[in-house]
Amino acid sequence: MEIAAARVATFHYVLTDDAGQVLDRSPEDHPLSYFHGGGNIIPGLEKALEGRSAGESLTVDVPPAEAYGERIEGLVQDVPREAFQGIDRIEPGMQFQANGGQGPVLVTVVAVGDRQVRIDGNHPLAGKTLHFDVRITDVREATDEEKQTGRVAA
Repeated sequence: MEIAAARVATFHYVLTDDAGQVLDRSPEDHPLSYFHGGGNIIPGLEKALEGRSAGESLTVDVPPAEAYGERIEGLVQDVPREAFQGIDRIEPGMQFQANGGQGPVLVTVVAVGDRQVRIDGNHPLAGKTLHFDVRITDVREATDEEKQTGRVAA
């Protein structure tokens, strides 16, 4: 059976950056399952998996436009340290949920000064080409519930 819309695909993956550094991987005993066509994985990877079958392995290079987008420098800004009330220690790399114009946004602290904190609202992988090594382990028809929700049932 091939991966197609309204099917559930299960696969193992290793995600690396341009330097070959491993950014993420599926646990060996827990491959990732997703509902194909539901927008549950990045578009470039979903497109590359279309038409593939269980037992296949492939390498996929996903450009930023088909992953987490290009970096937007306007999403990097300085905010007053007072915006972090109740937090005693703020360090680069910490992540917080902020209220943006389109709703909640995850921001990462990139620098901390005496009065200002520089935050970055870009996804940490924005602007990066992502390299996936994928091994497909299963493809099946989605259940009626999965088709309704567009997600794999727990």
